[in-house]
Amino acid sequence: MERVRLTDELELSRLVYGMWRLGDDSDTSPDYVRAKIEACLDQGITTLDQADIYGGYMAEEILGAALTPDLRNRVEIVTKCDIVAPVGRYQTARVKYYDTSRAHIMASVDHSLRLMGIDHIDLLLIHRPDPFMDHHETGAALDEVIASGKVRAVGVSNFRPWDWDLLQSAMKAPLATNQIEISLMQNAPFTNGDVAFHQRHGQPIMAWSPLGGGTLFAEANADLRARLTEIGAAHDTDASAAAIAWLLAHPAGILPVLGTNNLDRIRRIGDAGRIAMDRQTWFELYTLALGHEVP
Repeated sequence: MERVRLTDELELSRLVYGMWRLGDDSDTSPDYVRAKIEACLDQGITTLDQADIYGGYMAEEILGAALTPDLRNRVEIVTKCDIVAPVGRYQTARVKYYDTSRAHIMASVDHSLRLMGIDHIDLLLIHRPDPFMDHHETGAALDEVIASGKVRAVGVSNFRPWDWDLLQSAMKAPLATNQIEISLMQNAPFTNGDVAFHQRHGQPIMAWSPLGGGTLFAEANADLRARLTEIGAAHDTDASAAAIAWLLAHPAGILPVLGTNNLDRIRRIGDAGRIAMDRQTWFELYTLALGHEVP
C-alpha cells in the first residue's frame, strides 16, 4: 500500500478506513472491531478515520475497547472535533453548533484520548468551518495541542481555501490536510478551486464519501454504474473499486476514506490500488458523471 507523507512526523496509508458507521453495526464487540482493523492491516491500510461525534459520540469508545497495545502501534488514528450536537454528552445543548474555542478543543482532545485509551492522536481535524471562529484563539490552541505531545499533526475538514488561509495565518504549525467530500458524483472540487488550491501547495487531500453516499449506484446513474462495473470486472473486482481508482488516479494525490461495516467489503478495499486508469478513461467516467461532455 502506498504511503503519503503529510508532515515530517506523520505518514498515512493512501487508503483510509472510515469509522463513521462503527456504532451502527449490530456487532460492536471488541473482537469484531479488531477483525475489521486486521482486515485493513492485511492490505496495508493503517489509517483509521474517527470523529468525536460519530455514533452519537460513541464510536471513539467502541474503537478504544478494541485497541490493544500492538494494534495501536500499527495504526494511525485520525479524529475530529468542533461539532456540538444535542445528543450523547452534549444532549443538553439547545442547538447544534460549532465550537472552535480553546476550551472546547482542549476538552475534546482529552475526551478522545480517554475514550480511545491512547496517549496521542496522530491527526486532529477541525470538523467543520466555524463562522464564529476566532482564528487567533483556534490557531493557538492547535499549536498548543501539538506542543503538548497529545496530537502529532492537525488539519481541517470541509474548509474552503479562504477558511484554510484564515486559520493557517494564525498558526506556527502547518495544517496537514483538508478532508472534503469528493467523488464521481461530488466532482465540483475539481473545478471550483478546492483541489487546485491544495494541489498547488502540495497538500494531500482526504476524500470523504468517495462513493457518493450510495448515489453513485442509483438508477439515474445506470450508464456510469455499468461502465464502472465493466472496468472493475476487467481487474477481477467491482464497480466500487473502479470509482475509488478514479480518485486515486488524480495527480493531486487524494486519500479516499472508505467506510463499511461489512467484513468482506473491508477485505476488498485495497482492490482499487490494482486498477490503473489512463486520462481518456478518467474523462469517460467524468463525462458520464456530469451527464454531458466537457465544454
